[in-house]
Amino acid sequence: MSRAALLILADGRFPAGGHAHSGGAEAAVTAGRLTDAASLETFCRGRLHTAGLVAAGLAAAAAAGHDPLLLDDAADARTPVPALRQTARRLGRQLMRAARATWPAPALDALAAARPRGAHQPVVLGLAARSAGLTPLDAAHAVAYETLSGPATAAVRLLSLDPFDATAVLARLADDLDRVARRGADAAERITAEGTDALPAASAPLLDITAQQHAAWPVRLFAS
Repeated sequence: MSRAALLILADGRFPAGGHAHSGGAEAAVTAGRLTDAASLETFCRGRLHTAGLVAAGLAAAAAAGHDPLLLDDAADARTPVPALRQTARRLGRQLMRAARATWPAPALDALAAARPRGAHQPVVLGLAARSAGLTPLDAAHAVAYETLSGPATAAVRLLSLDPFDATAVLARLADDLDRVARRGADAAERITAEGTDALPAASAPLLDITAQQHAAWPVRLFAS
């Protein structure tokens, strides 16, 4: 197993398309709920323990070798808002392109063929992690980190926030991220006995509502 592969997968410069998405931060800024480093930390913590936890479980399960099509269906069931389903699949499609070029594997090819419009991003990430020789916990860490780094980077652009302050927010959430990744990996281990119902199904209704509203904006800086 190469730890360098984990660094590549989690690197913001990996061409997976995440730079075009704010993870709900743009809508939160416009609504006045995200205004500074303190509110960014609150926003990111909430996103980590809801969307991040769900993504961690899905990614860990895919990295563990569970059926990616069943996991993609489970991701759909945990994503009730059409705008977020579309975003997850768009990001999954872009990540698939990058993963197949970086770590070619028959499992990636099979999922791409089965889901030509794109599978959910956490499922693709988990399969990419498996193709790169990483563990389910590695996959959970990578996708959980992405749920934080996306909004943090977006906040720097949206609020002209000091990048040092945004990075400090990520550092303060490191212990939370470790716990969420472990919970996701632990859930993935229970799938054999319990099926996909073992995976987390945490929800964030306000993020869901604002994501659907954001999708209808005529002018926006980020795609989501």
